[in-house]
Amino acid sequence: MNPSNSRRDFLKAALGSAALGAGLLGAGCRPQQQAPTGSQRPLRAAMSNAGLKTTWCALGKTTAELWARVFGVELVWIDGELDAGRQRNKIDLIVHEDWDFCCFQAVQTGPLEAPVQKLKKRGVPVISMDVELVPRQQMRATGVWCHIGPDQEAMGRSSAGYLMQAIGGRGKVVHIGGLAAHSGAQGRRRGFEQVLKQYPEVEVVGGGVRWCDWDKEKALNAFQAIIAQHDEPLAGAFFHNDDMALACVPAVKGTVHEKMVFVGVDGQRHGLEGVQQGLLHATTVNPVCLIHFWALAIGRYIALGRESPEQVPQVITVPSPLVTRDNGMLEAMFYLAAPEHCLM
Repeated sequence: MNPSNSRRDFLKAALGSAALGAGLLGAGCRPQQQAPTGSQRPLRAAMSNAGLKTTWCALGKTTAELWARVFGVELVWIDGELDAGRQRNKIDLIVHEDWDFCCFQAVQTGPLEAPVQKLKKRGVPVISMDVELVPRQQMRATGVWCHIGPDQEAMGRSSAGYLMQAIGGRGKVVHIGGLAAHSGAQGRRRGFEQVLKQYPEVEVVGGGVRWCDWDKEKALNAFQAIIAQHDEPLAGAFFHNDDMALACVPAVKGTVHEKMVFVGVDGQRHGLEGVQQGLLHATTVNPVCLIHFWALAIGRYIALGRESPEQVPQVITVPSPLVTRDNGMLEAMFYLAAPEHCLM
């Protein structure tokens, strides 16, 4: 990919993001939409993401807390603990409280349908982040006003496409997946497989995608088991997130697989540092800060503007640039994703 084209495409998307962000920051500044002051209570929101054990989700919480302070929103956080049942139980316990809006990234698609329906009956808008709470065609009927997230298949194609080019379009590769019931993980799988079809000389070893539930230890165990079965060098590996990829990099040191090409998805600080240090060859940004910021800001806009679901886009897709050491994106991504900025 031409670095100047990559930067230009990203800037086009970023300018659109900035325009929306400026509008959201200004939401509530019109006289009829002033934020509550004095004796009026602040807006109150519940937010949850899949699990704070992952760096992506931890930065999402940091982002939400930062922007909640800026917006004057009382924020209650619910950790999904990377367990769909636990997340469901926690959200079941809060559906009868008073909320102005809720924003949820589900551990997986489906389990939060019933509590979201209860929130709908109580008139509480719900925004889904990254992972579809329910299949898209059921969103509005269930009570999900808006879904904010990346094009998961495009992210898979982005990192997988870089991998295939880097290995010269031939060789054996490993595919380490996230959670099988996670809509984003399935999108990344489909994106990878779409690219794979274009490279008949590339073979996926290990029996296809190995689902590791976003767990670094599971990923490392699966990866080590796969590479131990091969005496000839493997060409590369595609991981559904950077945490799992970085956990597996040390496993090839001192082996015949030492020159494997590692690519991931997420593109936050740890992944960006991995690219900078040459541990990862590429990552595609899943803009956690942007997703959590927009969810909070749009929820606030809905609450203050008293909008109806029909006035809100059902799906908002965020930009997801590819980052390599030489495509000119690293510096910008480090700045935008820094915890003190929480913009990308």
